[in-house]
Formats: sequence, C-alpha cells, structure tokens
Amino acid sequence: MDEKLYPATWAQRTPDKPAFIMADSGLSVSYRELNERSNRVAQLLKSMGLEQGDGIAIFMENNDRFLEICWAAQRSGLYYTAISSRLTAPEVEYIVNDCGARAFFTSRAKAEVAGDLVGKLPAAERSFMVGGATGGYESFEDAVAAQPATAVDNETEGADMLYSSGTTGRPKGVRVPLPNKPAGTPNPLVGMVTILYGFSSDDVYLSPAPLYHAAPLRFTMSLLRLGATCIIMENFSAEQSLALIEKYRVTCSQWVPTMFVRMLKLEQGERDRHDTSSLRVAIHAAAPCPVAIKEQMIDWWGPVLYEYYGGTEGNGLTAIDSPQWLAHRGSVGSPLLGELHIVDDDGKELPTGETGMVYFGGGGKFEYHNAPEKTADAYNDQGWSTLGDVGYLDEDGYLYLTDRKAYMIITGGVNVYPQETENVLITHPGVVDVAVFGVPNEDFGEEVKAVVQPADVDSAGPELEEELLAFCRERLSAIKCPRSVDFEAELPRHPNGKLYKRLLKDRYWGNSNSRIV
Repeated sequence: MDEKLYPATWAQRTPDKPAFIMADSGLSVSYRELNERSNRVAQLLKSMGLEQGDGIAIFMENNDRFLEICWAAQRSGLYYTAISSRLTAPEVEYIVNDCGARAFFTSRAKAEVAGDLVGKLPAAERSFMVGGATGGYESFEDAVAAQPATAVDNETEGADMLYSSGTTGRPKGVRVPLPNKPAGTPNPLVGMVTILYGFSSDDVYLSPAPLYHAAPLRFTMSLLRLGATCIIMENFSAEQSLALIEKYRVTCSQWVPTMFVRMLKLEQGERDRHDTSSLRVAIHAAAPCPVAIKEQMIDWWGPVLYEYYGGTEGNGLTAIDSPQWLAHRGSVGSPLLGELHIVDDDGKELPTGETGMVYFGGGGKFEYHNAPEKTADAYNDQGWSTLGDVGYLDEDGYLYLTDRKAYMIITGGVNVYPQETENVLITHPGVVDVAVFGVPNEDFGEEVKAVVQPADVDSAGPELEEELLAFCRERLSAIKCPRSVDFEAELPRHPNGKLYKRLLKDRYWGNSNSRIV
C-alpha cells in the first residue's frame, strides 16, 4: 500500500462516515471530526514542545476522546502509553514516571485515582482531564479548543508503548523503534489484518474490550486506518454485544474467551433472538480458549472464529482459522510472523511433539524500557525470543500451549503476575509466607488464589482471610487481589529459598497435563 492510511485520508474521502460510535450513548464521531480533533491535540502537544520520540500517557476508561488522543500521538511521531483504568494511584504513578511521559491525560471518571497523582508525575509537564477538570488538572476541552484544527508540520508516524507485567511484578514497557516515516504510512499490522482477515473500509468492527489493552487498541487503530467504522463498547455485556452485532450489522470483532462463556450462558431465547449472520470474522486471543467453548461458538456463529498467539512485544505471531482449528483442536496456530522453536532448559531445540519453552526466531525485535536485564532474559544465544510460554509443535507445525508464563494468571483475558500480590501480602504482620497462583474459574478461566502461612496458626480463619483481602485491595487494583485465601501451617519452600508452588497448585488443578482449561 503506497497511499497514506489515517484519519486525514478518510476525512477527505468519506468525511461524514462514522469513524467510531460509542455503544452506550450512541455518540458518533465522523472521520472529519476525528481528524480535526486529533489535529487539535497534536497542535497542543507541539505547543508544549514535544518532539519526535517523546511520550504521553493516557489513563482513561473507554470514552469518546480516547482515540483522538492516540491519533494525535500517532501522527506526531510520539510514543503513547495507554494505562489500565483499573490500576491504583501507585501503579499508575510508576508507569507514567517509567515511560517518561511529558503529558498526562485522564478523565473525570478517574478523578479519585487521578487526584492522588497530583505532584507525583515530575516528567509530565502538563496534566489534562476529560469531562470536567478537578484540582491539579487542566480542562482537556478548553486546552484543545484553543488550538487550530489543521495538521502539524512534518507529520511522522508514532507508536504505542504499552506495558506488559513481568514475573518480578513490576510492569515492563515494550518499546519498539519509531518508523521514522510520514504519518499515514501503513504499519505491518495493517498489512497483516488486511491479508489475514480481509479488513477494509466496508467493515464494521465491534470492540468490546478496554482500549488500554494492546490488541483492542491496535486493531481499532488499524481499522480506523482502513476507513472502517468501529463500535466501541464502554463496558462488556453479553446481551448488548449480540444486540450491537445485529443493530450495526457488525462484520468483524475481537474477543477473549470469557466473553464467549458469558454469551453461551445466556438463555437460549436471548441468544436466538439476535441476528449475528453479518459476522464474517470473530477474532479471539489473550487467553487460552477451552476446546468445548470454541466448539460451541463455531456451532453457533459458524466457521468465522480466528485465533492468534502473540504478545505486546510483537516478536512473533501464530494464527489459525476455524477449519484449521477443527483439524488441530486446541492449537493456537502455525507461524505467521517469525519461526517457532521449542527449547529445553539447556537451550537445546526439541523435536516435534516434545514440550519446552516456546521461542520465536526471525520475528520483531523489542526491548523492555529501562530494564536491560529483562530484555536479555527474553533472548537466548541464538537470538530467539520468548514470551515465557511452554508448549509443543505437532507434525504439521501447529503450536499447542501446555502451560503459562512462569506462574502467570490469566483471568478474563487480563494477565496477573502473582509476585506483585505476594509482595503486598507478605508485608502484613500476620503473614509469614505466601503463595499466589491461579485456580480454575468457570467464567474467567482462572481466578487469583492466595495460600498463606500465618504467623499464628490459631489465627487462621474467616476473620484473618477478610483482613488480608481488604489489606490487598487497599494497595492493588481489584483484578490482582485474591478472591479467597487458604491457610497452611507451612508452605513447601526448599532451604535454597525456592517455593514449590506447583505442589500447591496441583491440589486445585488435579492431575491434568495442562494448566489450561
């Protein structure tokens, strides 16, 4: 593709076409409006002196200003870091300061957390609030209204810089080199989704997930490059999702498996009364999908399900469509970007059918911002990189995942790393030792469980459990907190300091060969 693909192009071709529609309110933003709005934000950032390679941070729920801020950075050669709207103030503070954002954007809906950040973001020269400003923040609307709606000079391509949690508990910023190309130059993802899914300006795309996640953000930005219309759900609802597919004749969408579970649990009459026949592509990723759930979805929607495996790091990608999956049930696909290598603990490549660490070779390069040791740990001496997952290949080269990144929990498509939760709970005076891991949950795939060795065994019980849960909720976002706490007189920790967490996990998971259910 030689043409420029971004809102400015579609503002000329189809100015009145909806670029995106907010599901709850029905508010529609045209390509003309998106182009002008993102120009104003870009002018604001330029007036602050931001230059190519600088960064901004966005801490907001899904709202109608989110995408214009992203596009302002994307067309200005800037990095933009979208932050989970579920995080606590200390968690947001760490990410904003680590990425070095010179401008910070939040919303009135997040005012409580945002208020605790005032004075704690030294790199952010100005902080803006959407929907009415509170103390310490400038009105976003007033700031952009004062700017021209014309494009800044010498527009260049920017990039997202998103954070992927690490096994040490601290989030890791995934930073890729800027393209150093004119704004509107298609990135590799646009070419991939065009070839793989046939995306075009004729599509209507449903995005039911938070835009701060890598996949929803990147796919939505790609569909907007292509001139499609995106339906943005403020919050996921199984019933509303089906209604939106019917109302807008949605042609493509992206999901996580827990959403499939919720939709399948609707009354049969509720499922049947919505026409989903317009769907030709339903993509899912972010968490393993139980085989039985995927079979039911294909039976319901037809062979329109597409799955992929990859990470925020962009180091490799596998993909699989419905017919391929039915022939390789449980697989996450064959390589689309990079080649796959299964490696044992000694770094030796394993043959077909044997399980080991999954590495990509020949894919995209990445680094973890301000964490060279974590970057080095992700690569082996062959130059291959891993996301830390374990799996095997079949004779046809299809990948099957048999375990997670080291003890990572995936609950409802959200990655939770136990170490961060353990680091909080161990500071409680009543805790001597603690292990946090995922246990089965019918709706979310996994839920967070804590097993605690109490200082006083006689104190173990419902009262201490509730105290520990409250202690954790005060310090971490809810998604990272245990749903329940069990107690043990002594945890299985080796004298060398290693905790044999699997001995605990297996009590909850049983004797399965896979942690994926």
